[in-house]
Amino acid sequence: MEKLDIQNSLKRADRNSRDKKKSLFYLTIDNKNFSWSGYEDKIQIIRKGLPYGAIEALSKRSNIPVKHYLNALQIVQTTYNKKKKAKSILSKKDSEFILTLTELFDYGCIVFNNEIEKFQRWLQKPNISLGGVSPDSLFDSLLGIQQVKNSLDRLEYGNFA
Repeated sequence: MEKLDIQNSLKRADRNSRDKKKSLFYLTIDNKNFSWSGYEDKIQIIRKGLPYGAIEALSKRSNIPVKHYLNALQIVQTTYNKKKKAKSILSKKDSEFILTLTELFDYGCIVFNNEIEKFQRWLQKPNISLGGVSPDSLFDSLLGIQQVKNSLDRLEYGNFA
């Protein structure tokens, strides 16, 4: 089911990649859809906050363990488990992190022609253009995420990445 959701998202994002103003992103968390098409929508979601289940949704989408994101967000596993069970809301900062990574994954899948497994492998391999570290190791800051996006931009336009 999750793979079908990713494929549908990629088709939508691919159709709209030519016109950034119309691009639509979404994240499904505990059967609730969060979608945004511009910074105004994204800001509204950030202000309200995402549920803790967003971390698991992102983990499934990226095929990167939840623990990796918990380390990046500096959240202890037991705290995460309690807050997720209580349906608590992430901080604005953490919600922005999740939304930004969601956009990155959609873009990365487009760059890799919807070959999700190939993109996921690329995320875990050391990358010369990123100083020899793997892209997923930079997911602990918004600046790191931006550097990964820049690397994807270079790949998209046939430059060294």
